Amino acid sequence: MAQTRPEKEPLYELGFIHGRFQILHNDHLKYLLAGKALCRHLIVGITNPDPSLTREDDTDRTRSSREANPLNYFERYVLVKRALLESGLTCLDFSVVPFPINLPELYFDYIPREAVFFVSIYDDWGRKKRDTFVGLGLKTHVLWEVCPEQKGISASDIRSAILLGRPWEHLVPPCVADQIKAWDIARRLKNG
Repeated sequence: MAQTRPEKEPLYELGFIHGRFQILHNDHLKYLLAGKALCRHLIVGITNPDPSLTREDDTDRTRSSREANPLNYFERYVLVKRALLESGLTCLDFSVVPFPINLPELYFDYIPREAVFFVSIYDDWGRKKRDTFVGLGLKTHVLWEVCPEQKGISASDIRSAILLGRPWEHLVPPCVADQIKAWDIARRLKNG
């Protein structure tokens, strides 16, 4: 999926977008590229970067479970970077950093305050993130808000398909499919 360069100036100089990316799929890439289309430089925050920075949240308890987070930070960093490069961006267009989403007191140890925080909203978890960003006085831009039924691809469905040996490669960027196979993530999912 090649991205064409915008003909007009981006709306923002610096944007910030985030996700777990467990496993990065085509809708994640659409989300990332929608954020990049609005800014000159995009910072991608990978949430739940390690167990010490991961907390349960009442709005979605499954997000913090070990089963929902089979890839470590570095693996997700590699997938995000490769997918964005494969889409036509250059290394100068984006940065990838850890982002402890459940620990707002640590946000500015990882990201600049002047970034515009992009968010997509599908449920209470998305609304809570938006409200947290706004409550911290951060400039926030909602990319879209849709009901859960319109969300599209689910990383948990992809993990399930991999585990059950069903087709899943068409749901992820080609470089992600190649890397998931090279790392033998199917075996990791089976072994828990």
